[in-house]
Amino acid sequence: MLLTLSLQNDPENNINPTDLSYLLHKHPDRIHSFSLSHSTAHVFYPQYDENQCQVALLLEVDAIGLVRTFRGPMSSKQLTHYLNDRPYTANSFMSVALARAFRSAIGGRCKEREALVDCKLPLTVHIPVLPCRGGQPVLEKLFSPLGYEIFAEPIALDNQFSEWGHSHYYQVTLKNKCRLVDLLSHLYVLMPVLDNDKHYWVSADEIEKLLLRGGDWLAQHPAKEFISLRYLKHKKHYAQIALAALAPEQIDAEEKADLAEAELEKSLTLNQQRQQKVMDTLLAHQVQSILDLGCGEGKLMKLLASHAQFKSIIGVDVSSQALDRASSRLRLEHWSERQQHRIQLWHGSAFYSDSRWTSFEGICCIEMIEHMDEDRLEAFIENVFNIAQPKLVIITTPNQEYNVVFGLTETQRRHSDHRFEWTRAEFTTWCQRIVDNYDYQVTLEGIGANDQNYGHPTQMAVFTRST
Repeated sequence: MLLTLSLQNDPENNINPTDLSYLLHKHPDRIHSFSLSHSTAHVFYPQYDENQCQVALLLEVDAIGLVRTFRGPMSSKQLTHYLNDRPYTANSFMSVALARAFRSAIGGRCKEREALVDCKLPLTVHIPVLPCRGGQPVLEKLFSPLGYEIFAEPIALDNQFSEWGHSHYYQVTLKNKCRLVDLLSHLYVLMPVLDNDKHYWVSADEIEKLLLRGGDWLAQHPAKEFISLRYLKHKKHYAQIALAALAPEQIDAEEKADLAEAELEKSLTLNQQRQQKVMDTLLAHQVQSILDLGCGEGKLMKLLASHAQFKSIIGVDVSSQALDRASSRLRLEHWSERQQHRIQLWHGSAFYSDSRWTSFEGICCIEMIEHMDEDRLEAFIENVFNIAQPKLVIITTPNQEYNVVFGLTETQRRHSDHRFEWTRAEFTTWCQRIVDNYDYQVTLEGIGANDQNYGHPTQMAVFTRST
């Protein structure tokens, strides 16, 4: 399985072919090898001179190893597991290898030549065997809107039997003047789409990958529905979620109804219900910039990141370990420079004022205040409601009365680090005191299963600035 990428000399536009090696972070004098699941990738330079720089990505797939570790039902398809095209055509194996071998480039990073990252370069991609299920029209449907010149030659089923006609494989050359990060992202997403298959199980995590690599261009692509459905292996619900994140205003009523029904039928933990409620509230108030105060491991941030409405999502936590876990969960190092600017993690405390907080439309404090000593809550209130003054503040905290439903005694708390847990009356009194002293109004709601005697397990206060 082979893919080559070339950059030609262009003195008029001050383009040096050797710049490609810096952008790819791969030295031309070495062969770079990477071990992947059931495959090995090699990066080398067939040509590297003043006229042209050409880099090759060669992938060796262990077809036998794939079969021997296969855990799905073999049934009557045992022979086809051994006799298939996976080692010979550019498919999802190549996408994974591309992202691994050129990790820095696809993430939009280049320490040696930072100015080159945003330069549009005359790049050429050649793929000797590319599956194209649907024929050349599908190839053009995918790449033409992105500005590519397409040169495709169908491959015969058998050269000795011309009457058999052509296969669905093509020898393809693509040319475009674009940023390298864009070209790599296009290939990463569209090669599995052309193949209409993937070599691994497609879970909800694939939605995040699609948004990560396609977020900057897929929303404007005329075939975005086709691409999303094929990339997510025809899982309609996943595709609907991805499309909603790319362009939520373009989802029609039927699709919205499908999403709503699926959401109602899905069994959620209390934490998931809490995050969903907070996100729905932020969406309803059309908040675009959010400060997640006490972000912890970044679970809420990860959920918010899938929605295009939120242009800036910043997580703040006093714990460096929590921020490290949040960074790992969000996979910030794999995001483009634009997305890394959109989603950031800051080290800070709710007890100390920070002038940067004033730039946010919304502040979320989810299951955080109960971890503070009650005598320090005044500093938190002052920093949020007097200094930062966002138009929306969302605070959630446990309902102490509901603990009996969980089987706890009156003296027990849900978490060993909770300094207090308030009843509904206590939380209402605390919220009203904020309204009395600051220019805000408050609405109180419950989250989770409602008990006739004890209310909801989680209390939520939504503060809106009066002016």
